[in-house]
Amino acid sequence: MRPHGSPQSLEERRKRGITFLKQKLSLHEIARRIGCNASSVLRWRDALKKGGKDALKAKPVPGRPPKLTSKQKQHLVRLLTKGAMAHGYRTELWTTKRISEVIERQLGVTYHYNHVGKLLHQIGWSYQKPKRRAIERDEEEIAKWKRSVLPRVKKTPQGWRPTSSLSTNRASS
Repeated sequence: MRPHGSPQSLEERRKRGITFLKQKLSLHEIARRIGCNASSVLRWRDALKKGGKDALKAKPVPGRPPKLTSKQKQHLVRLLTKGAMAHGYRTELWTTKRISEVIERQLGVTYHYNHVGKLLHQIGWSYQKPKRRAIERDEEEIAKWKRSVLPRVKKTPQGWRPTSSLSTNRASS
């Protein structure tokens, strides 16, 4: 498993280990001082013998390359700032599904809508989650109902009292 830290800090750690090796310290002592396993120090020593100082340099982080280039991400920001209605949607709401459709249509790159949130986070944006409310909803009627009907039907602490202070099972006392 790759240790935590930037590639530069890991490279510096390897160089410190080699410096300790030149001081003729044991593998275990070097590992203790640096905070790694002795097998790592051994691996660094062998790499130095085979490839020289270049073998200790930081290597690029493995992983899948991004689907969108930085230019395409900038273009995506410009597309999103135009608004959803400019891309043919009925509302200005940017959902992950809509954004994935725009990316495919405009940039020619396929993104599953579940992964668009990560992409948006990279460019400093966030998606919008639509509220699930009925179009026929009447806020004035709801407020009126809450003022007039709700107080009559709502259970209150004063409306409920235990029938007895005794436990329900007399044998338990």
